[in-house]
Amino acid sequence: MDVLYEDERIIVVDKPHFLATMPRGMWYRQTALIRLRERLGEPDITPAHRLDRMTAGVLVFVRDPACRGAYQMLFQNRQAVKIYECLAPCRPISCPRFGTIIQVEPPRPFPLLRRSHIVKERGVLAAFETPGLVNAETLIERGDLILPPTDGKWRAESESGFLSPESGPYSPKVGSRSEGQLIYRYTLHPRTGRTHQLRVHMNALGLPIVGDDFYPCIQARRYDDFSQPLQLVARVLRFTDPVTGQEREFVSRQPLLI
Repeated sequence: MDVLYEDERIIVVDKPHFLATMPRGMWYRQTALIRLRERLGEPDITPAHRLDRMTAGVLVFVRDPACRGAYQMLFQNRQAVKIYECLAPCRPISCPRFGTIIQVEPPRPFPLLRRSHIVKERGVLAAFETPGLVNAETLIERGDLILPPTDGKWRAESESGFLSPESGPYSPKVGSRSEGQLIYRYTLHPRTGRTHQLRVHMNALGLPIVGDDFYPCIQARRYDDFSQPLQLVARVLRFTDPVTGQEREFVSRQPLLI
């Protein structure tokens, strides 16, 4: 768990997949909070917000108890800008059962604004959408098309051509591409913060995030099975520091893998 930034008030870490933010259920020692407290010997460290155990990315902790409320309210009042990245299928958008889809730049399918009412009941693993007043909004952008490997390396196809981040231009004549193998990189801008919001919204569009073991259906996995991480990363976090007034921006280096 790399530290992206720290001062006398906050510590910003780059949380990996499969690491819970706080102790819950069987997870105590193997959580970001306990690891950080033990590593630094600071028992007063507290998270300013949370990420799901399956979601990687930028996570802020408060080390000064006097500043705890200021940073936590920053997130509770939705004053922080969060940008996520995920991998999901390349397929036509499905019409969700509840909520709405608004095309931001019609007739282009993306970007789109997904709005719905999400409910998460205590004791139930998955959240779900129901009729009702909108309490969840996500702006979704579609990025590069990810091509299946021909030599052990996955590559991204952008609008300007076939690109390989590791080895330069890619020739589409090499290998074959079937629809079942193709995925896109999506950028997600949550405007609200409901539990599992991004996962629920992507699944409702018929685009479940790669590696999601809750949506569209719950898959039983061993607690120590780390072979299929959820391909969702809290990539960028921006906010105005409530104590100093400085503009902060932190970027996760956690990779999206196939």
